Amino acid sequence: MEHSVGSVAVEENWGRLEDGTPVGRWVLDDGTVAVGLVEHGARIQSVRAPDRDGVRADVALGFADLAPYTGKGRSFGATIGRFANRIAGGAFVLDGQAVQIPPTDRGNAIHGGPHPFSEARWSAHPVEGACGVRFSLLSPDGDNGFPGALSVHVTYVLHGGRLTVEYEATTDATTVLNLTNHAYWNLAGDGSGTVDAHLVQVAADTFLPLDPTGLPTGEFRAVEGTPFDLREAVPVGYRVDADDEQLVLGKGFDHCYVLADVPGGRRGATFAARVHEPVSGRTLEVWTDQPGVQFFTGGSLAGTLVGKAGATYGPRAGLALETQAFPDAPNHPEFPTTVLLPGEEFSSVTEFRFSVS
Repeated sequence: MEHSVGSVAVEENWGRLEDGTPVGRWVLDDGTVAVGLVEHGARIQSVRAPDRDGVRADVALGFADLAPYTGKGRSFGATIGRFANRIAGGAFVLDGQAVQIPPTDRGNAIHGGPHPFSEARWSAHPVEGACGVRFSLLSPDGDNGFPGALSVHVTYVLHGGRLTVEYEATTDATTVLNLTNHAYWNLAGDGSGTVDAHLVQVAADTFLPLDPTGLPTGEFRAVEGTPFDLREAVPVGYRVDADDEQLVLGKGFDHCYVLADVPGGRRGATFAARVHEPVSGRTLEVWTDQPGVQFFTGGSLAGTLVGKAGATYGPRAGLALETQAFPDAPNHPEFPTTVLLPGEEFSSVTEFRFSVS
């Protein structure tokens, strides 16, 4: 059943979780781009963007129904939290107290632990006077081991082919927080093959190398003279299989690029990355106020999930540009802080700007 929300947003009864909880799907359409959003995970489920002839195609990887999002596809398009990316051993010290998050990936906690925000059913409300939806969640004290009751909101607003994602959060006790969106993009269209021909540019002079478990080593490594130099646009396929130990460890690109000087790491939203697909002419620019962007070419996708277009998702079926704080920041005092204090309000914004050229 659908009902109109203004003239551009539609809410649908899209399915139910195992406990019977209904899940809605919202559609934002500004006349140029149409975005499907799902309450389970406060996620991006679809993005229909025009090519240079004005023909729309879905450029976000995802699924046609709810079931895959409750299983192995839980990260696709989802809001990730409380802590995006990895924490070493799931352990850190906060205000002199040991905190333990259950490890879920090679001995480390990843994307918030075993029951992350991507598995939560968020409440949703239209944004008054805009083509947008505001999602809200209360994460209780001790959720996956994180201290503090956290009130978090994610607001999506679509205007002029620009999807703005605003994050807000408050806590009643000192905690750590790292929020992002885990959309996979294929600008040729979902199910069209790999992103090897996509031209990618990332506005960063340094990146964070990985250890064998996917954690940052703590080094800030210059991109110059390495396959990680994306300061000028290059095809993904030209670099992803280069003979480089870091590309082997990441199964391609799965690295955080440094967008801001440290310490501090906060500034106004600025250009972070650009992706262009030459055949369709579609271009995606990513702007953010976060200190890092995780560039991920989906090397861990195993071809076991079937997407909306009926194609399986294998390595490089899409790419992700996850704007965020640095991985394992609670264990690296040299990284920009991810600590959120009572009385403070966390706020951050990322923009996905779609165009053709």
